[in-house]
Amino acid sequence: MLSDLDGNQLQTGDQVLSLRYDLGECVIVESENGVEYESLASGEKVSWIKMIDAATEHQKVKKILKED
Repeated sequence: MLSDLDGNQLQTGDQVLSLRYDLGECVIVESENGVEYESLASGEKVSWIKMIDAATEHQKVKKILKED
């Protein structure tokens, strides 16, 4: 199970703010390559494996929480 730097659980379809690779806002997608972050601005995709924070083992992203 993936989680952001704050410990929020992440799943496919969630929007996040990437803290690596200048991706900006991203959506989590599943592809033939596995789970990836797809930049909403550029369409660039980065594997979740490249987003692991070595110190915490969380993803180097912040979940964008929707307000009801």
